[in-house]
Amino acid sequence: MNSSGNETPSMNTSDFDAVETPALLLDTARMDRNIERMRARISRHGVCFRPHVKTNKCMEVTQRLLDAGARGITVSTLREAEYFSAQGIHDILYAVCLSPNKLAHALRLRQSGVKLSVIIDNVEMARQLNPQGLTGDARLEVLIEIDSDGHRSGVQPGSAELLAIAQALQSQGLEVAGVMTHAGDSYNCRSLDGIRALAEQERAAAVLAADRLRAAGYGCQVVSVGSTPTALFAENLAGVTEVRAGVFVFFDLVMAGLGVCSIDDIAVSVLATVIGHQQEKGWTLIDAGWMAMSRDRGTSKQALDQVYGVVCSADGLPLQDLLMVDANQEHGIIARRPGSSAGAPPFLPIGSQVRILPNHACATAAQFPCYQTLDGGQQLLATWQRFYGW
Repeated sequence: MNSSGNETPSMNTSDFDAVETPALLLDTARMDRNIERMRARISRHGVCFRPHVKTNKCMEVTQRLLDAGARGITVSTLREAEYFSAQGIHDILYAVCLSPNKLAHALRLRQSGVKLSVIIDNVEMARQLNPQGLTGDARLEVLIEIDSDGHRSGVQPGSAELLAIAQALQSQGLEVAGVMTHAGDSYNCRSLDGIRALAEQERAAAVLAADRLRAAGYGCQVVSVGSTPTALFAENLAGVTEVRAGVFVFFDLVMAGLGVCSIDDIAVSVLATVIGHQQEKGWTLIDAGWMAMSRDRGTSKQALDQVYGVVCSADGLPLQDLLMVDANQEHGIIARRPGSSAGAPPFLPIGSQVRILPNHACATAAQFPCYQTLDGGQQLLATWQRFYGW
C-alpha cells in the first residue's frame, strides 16, 4: 500500500474545492481498466458476458460495459429493468427469485418488448408464472436457480426438486430456458486457489443441472454462472453459455482483501471534509458517516479488517494506517489502525479533504444520487446520475 506517513494530505484539491461533501467519486480510468480486464478474461473462454448492473445503476457506466461486448445485462430489481429497458436495453435477466406480487410487473415488461428472463427455485412459484395461459413471446423466459455452494437460494443440481420444477413449468405452458447459479461463497474464500476451486464447483453444479434437465427432455439452452471472483479466476467454463459479474467495475476493499484486485484498482471513493478533532483520542472527524459509507463491514471477516474504509489523501493515495474507524449517521472518525506502529496520527487541517475507499462498492454507491467522475487525477469531468428503488 502506498503511504504518506505522518504527512498532511495535499490541500491542492483542484475542482474538489467546489464540491459539497460527502460526494461519490468515480475514477473512470480505473473503471475502464477493470472492465477491460474482465472483458479479456471472459473472451478467452469464448462465452457470453452478461454483466450485473446493480452495482452501478447508471446508464453511462452500463454503456461502457455494452461497448466492451456485453450481451444483455443482469439486474436485481424490476426498477432496474424498467430503467435500462427505457434506455434501449431489452435483453435482461432479473436475477432474484420472482415472487407472486412482482409477477404482473414482470409480465408488463415482457409484453412491452423486453426479453425479460426471471428465475425461480420452487414448484409453488412455477405453478403461478402463467396465469393467463400466454403463448409464444408473450411468456416469461424462466431459468431455474441452482445452489452451487450453500450460500443462498437455489435447488441442488442433483435433486428431484429440479425436475419437479421443470415439470411444473411445462404444465403451465412454459419452457425451461436454462439454469443459473451464483457462487456467493467466493467472498469467503481464503486464497486464490480457493476461488479457483469454487469456480469449478460453480461450473460443475450448473452443468450437471443442465445435463439432467436435457436428459429429461427439457430444452435448457442457458447455463449462467458468475460472481466477480469466480469470473476472474475460473480456469474452465466448458458447458457454460454466459458469465455474470458486477462489482468488478468498481472493485472495493472486500475484493482487495480476497486478492482479486489491488487497492489501486478501486475506482470509487467517498470525498469527505475534515470538520473537527478529538486530539486526546487521536481522532479526526469528517462529514461522512454511515449514511455515506453504509453500514457494510464486509472486511471484518477477512485477515485485514478495514473497519469503515481506508483513508486516502485528496489525490487518492492511501495514508499510512489511517482508517475510518467508526461512523455515526453524519460523522466519520479517522484514526490509526489498531495496533499500528506508525506513530501518532496526523490531525488533518479543518477544511482539508480526504477520500475513503469503501468496503462494499454496491452498498456505498447506493447512498448517493450521482457520481462525480474524474479521469485518474483530481479534475472533475462530469456528473453521472444513479437511481434508486425497487
